[in-house]
Amino acid sequence: QVHLVESGGGLVQAGGSLRLSCVASVREFKIDAMGWFRQTPGKQRELVATVTSGGITNYADSVKGRFAISRDNAKNTVYLQMNSLKPEDTAVYYCVADGFGDEQPFWGQGTQVTVST
Repeated sequence: QVHLVESGGGLVQAGGSLRLSCVASVREFKIDAMGWFRQTPGKQRELVATVTSGGITNYADSVKGRFAISRDNAKNTVYLQMNSLKPEDTAVYYCVADGFGDEQPFWGQGTQVTVST
């Protein structure tokens, strides 16, 4: 079982930065990939960035060069450093954790990121 808690969201002006954190409480489960998705009202949830237990990262084209995902396995925490934020980055950001098999992923409750013009 995995419980994820995100933090770090907020209101920031365009061009600014935010750092999201997601702490995973794990019980009898081994996490492989962790990552971030985002969703705006009425829109599909989209991948932002992921990182596997082996350190392989993947980014949406829209955030490449601006966002950086990192992971601290000792703290069971994944981070998303968001730089050069744009208004179109405004969304609820969800942390996700997945196992090594075909398990259903675990999702956090989401944290709001709002980027003003």
